[in-house]
Amino acid sequence: MSALPAGTPPQKLACDPPFRHGHVGSFLRPKAVHDARAAFAKGDITAAELRSVEDAEIKTHVQQLLDHGIRDITDGEFRREYFHLDFLKHLEGVTITKNTLEQKEGRVPPTLSVTGKIRHPKDSIEVRNFEYLKSLVPADKHGQIKITIPSPTMCHFRGGRAAISTEAYPDLEDFFSDLAAAYRHEIDALYAAGCRYVQLDDTNLAYLTDDAMRRGAQERGEDLDKLPHDYARLINASLASKPRDMCAAIHLCKGNFRSQFFAQGSEQGYNPIAQVLFQNLNVDAFFLEWENERSGKDFSALRHLPDTKTVVLGLVSSKLAQLEDKQTLIDKINDAAQFVPLGTRQLAISPQCGFSSTVHGNEITHDDQFRKLALCADVAEAVWGAK
Repeated sequence: MSALPAGTPPQKLACDPPFRHGHVGSFLRPKAVHDARAAFAKGDITAAELRSVEDAEIKTHVQQLLDHGIRDITDGEFRREYFHLDFLKHLEGVTITKNTLEQKEGRVPPTLSVTGKIRHPKDSIEVRNFEYLKSLVPADKHGQIKITIPSPTMCHFRGGRAAISTEAYPDLEDFFSDLAAAYRHEIDALYAAGCRYVQLDDTNLAYLTDDAMRRGAQERGEDLDKLPHDYARLINASLASKPRDMCAAIHLCKGNFRSQFFAQGSEQGYNPIAQVLFQNLNVDAFFLEWENERSGKDFSALRHLPDTKTVVLGLVSSKLAQLEDKQTLIDKINDAAQFVPLGTRQLAISPQCGFSSTVHGNEITHDDQFRKLALCADVAEAVWGAK
């Protein structure tokens, strides 16, 4: 095992947060939330009553995070049905259309289209949720509150040009500009409320490592050499007003629905997008899937990582209940350290995705989630001496 030498003075991560062991953000929804959501859908309770149930369950959840020494504090995304749509639906100009199969079985997510000019709504989307979280944790832990929002690329990739009104946006550059402005508005509001840790959840850059997904994008008319650069510009423009003392992370995922995935990494792993990802994106940290060869074949892409940024290695599966072998995880970190030395304090560990990116949840139990997070903490302590 490669660990830091005894007596090594504690050093700050390249960005603090993220922490040596963390999580992506979502957790299985408690039964009370499922029941309240169903009652609300039938019209039996009001939106205020639903929120009251969510508040109570989030309070219990946050206390569990604190009791388990988990430093990333999120609301578990208990208020969301889908990790992306429940945020994006608030943007003016975005229309969400439910699919028949989605309504019956939850198998096909609703469809997003851009039917008008993109504008940020009058009220902030996540500030109220942040302020509630802030009320639940001690003041010295407010900086550990992480707000997760979908990457702005989620408004483009799946439908492409065909899903964006040509009347509203004859020129796609104007669409990207308005979308970035709406994101800046939200991030500015979060910062003003005291939020210092925001994470963008992005499937689309990850999908560009999958051969089938790449072919599909090409068939929609996308230029695969240009698209990653366009997305980097969009994300950077969305974060352009972020002050230096706010940590911006991005999480890449190849799909996470009821323990299923939607994309596979190619033989090249992250290398098709690595240079753009690590060197062009103006973020502080990357949460990346690396729990098996499907998600990332090897760690060679890390050779592109600048020494000012942190990679949180998603080595633990959030999809499977079986607990990983601790020594195997340590060995994987040592493999990654061939490209990013341990002493640089640029590496951390987490599950590869959330435990419940949609309300349906992965095929695991409530206790499985915390066993996985405890394992991440044990590995971090073994490798870096981190608590």
